[in-house]
Amino acid sequence: MDIEAIYSYYLKCSSVCTDTRKIQQGCLFFALKGDNFNGNTFAHQALEKGAKYCIIDEADYLTDNCILVDNVLKTLQLLATHHRNQLIVPIIALTGSNGKTTTKELINAVLSKKFNTTATLGNLNNHIGVPLTLLSMTDKTDIAIVEMGANHPKEIAFLCDIAQPDYGLITNFGKAHLEGFGSVEGVIKSKSELYDYLKKHQKTIFVNENDEIQVKQTLHYENIYHFGLITSLDAMVELISSQPYVSLKYNNKTINSQLTGMYNFNNIAVAIAVGSYFKVDSEDIVSAIENYNPTNNRSQLIEKGSNSIIMDAYNANPTSMMAALENFKQLHKDHKVLFLGDMFELGATSEIEHQQIVDYIKQNPFDETYIIGKNFFKTDVNGSNIKKFEGFDDLKDELQKRPIENKFMLIKGSRGMALERILQIL
Repeated sequence: MDIEAIYSYYLKCSSVCTDTRKIQQGCLFFALKGDNFNGNTFAHQALEKGAKYCIIDEADYLTDNCILVDNVLKTLQLLATHHRNQLIVPIIALTGSNGKTTTKELINAVLSKKFNTTATLGNLNNHIGVPLTLLSMTDKTDIAIVEMGANHPKEIAFLCDIAQPDYGLITNFGKAHLEGFGSVEGVIKSKSELYDYLKKHQKTIFVNENDEIQVKQTLHYENIYHFGLITSLDAMVELISSQPYVSLKYNNKTINSQLTGMYNFNNIAVAIAVGSYFKVDSEDIVSAIENYNPTNNRSQLIEKGSNSIIMDAYNANPTSMMAALENFKQLHKDHKVLFLGDMFELGATSEIEHQQIVDYIKQNPFDETYIIGKNFFKTDVNGSNIKKFEGFDDLKDELQKRPIENKFMLIKGSRGMALERILQIL
């Protein structure tokens, strides 16, 4: 069945779904396959729960209201691009090693002051999430913000071919997913696939002029909107403070955000630049950023008993970990305590990257430091007050024996470490 015919079925449905646990009445269900499941086996269940039609790719499961295709995932991607081309909605794509989701949410908050927006939900930013975002656009969508993630070369290029963005930005280039990219140079080249697409199609790029790599990667590009700390730029943004929340100045207006960490200055600056480009009123930009409240363990400041905690445990890599440590070091607070969890997907560089974090803490000691995970457990902590634990249960036993009180804490680690569990113990 061709994509036009499938699109006619899509238009009759209320939404798109890939999970029978989240079926909405009248939705179009895509029976995707994974390493440990076969969506075709759930097609009948999806219909029983209220799906209007199911897209399947195994004839054994064909029944009424099931549409048989060669490949469900490919069909989802082709349908998303087809839908994107029917609406002709301007799309802003963003990628980067750190801060993608926070930046996407800030941009959405700013643009929502003027436009009806559609944005990536959570961090659904891969080869499935991007099509789902596109298919959630309606004829009421004025502009869309699409987050793109990748852990291998050519993934960003592939996602660009699906979404066909009109605007784009890269938050930063860091030591993330080195197992897949091979090196920092591999990260830069792969993330810059977004720049390559936008240049080829003569689209607009937002460039942070304070980021040397961004500037270098976009030399000789046209259609650039410049932002940063330099007064001659299209959007000039000035850092005021990050003690502990980021405050900044834009267009002679002070913005007091609810985001901790100096590293969030650039994320906010991007949102300001995008808002400026799309002529969102300055007062609305200020309001949107000041009212944005981080969630889901991203740069949150939490009070728990007698302790104050910077909860930044949504994810971690060497670049974001070092940025968090540098920020924590410069905060004017007493009685600082660190909880750091393993960083994943670093491949052959894992041992040296974890040791470099430990070496930094040795040179810049905090009141107490706890490192958790098999990678951190292998590091050499001799000559320091660092306590290391191979697993979370070992840390839990320690904290139950020695409760922590009246401290200022940073909790940082990769998503798989789930260090937010520490809050349940404190």
